[in-house]
Amino acid sequence: MSVIQLVAGLGNPGAKYQQTRHNAGFWFVDAVARKYSAQFHHESKYKSDVARCGIHGYDCRLQKPMDFMNCSGPPVAALAGFYRIPRNAILVVHDDLDLEPGVVRLKKSGGHGGHNGLRDLIPNLGGNDFLRLRFGIGHPGHRGDVTGHVLKPPSREDRTLIDGAIDRAIRVLPDIVAGKLDKAMKSLHTADTDI
Repeated sequence: MSVIQLVAGLGNPGAKYQQTRHNAGFWFVDAVARKYSAQFHHESKYKSDVARCGIHGYDCRLQKPMDFMNCSGPPVAALAGFYRIPRNAILVVHDDLDLEPGVVRLKKSGGHGGHNGLRDLIPNLGGNDFLRLRFGIGHPGHRGDVTGHVLKPPSREDRTLIDGAIDRAIRVLPDIVAGKLDKAMKSLHTADTDI
């Protein structure tokens, strides 16, 4: 596995969406920026907020596409293309309905699983062999309630669980960035059973 050069957190721009479940990807990259003292600045040519940081000796870019979730693909593809970052050196961070709050999973590739951000990313990046970090937000129980669910803030209890998952993922981020995926997965996926 390649060293990760780009961590792209998915979400919706604007204060209206800042605290909604669909913005878990933004929450993660914001937390990474705080941890590594990186500052986001807007890069209009990528339609994104971008930060650069060193993660245990590896040079890494953090990205928040400033377009809506279902249009995430072009900003990520533009930044990756400019810096010649291959797909397998990209970590995409997003919310996941199929996982409970507090659960975080690292996945090597795969389909979009109904996630609109991934649905747009895969064709724009020209393939699906990028790494994903998935933060559980829980499922509302009925398909018709999904849009309302992802666009609302989680309960205080659920947000605490999601923040805990973010903290655990940040602890293993150096292993993820270094390409030590089996080690990172073991740490993350074992920790979930202790919740």
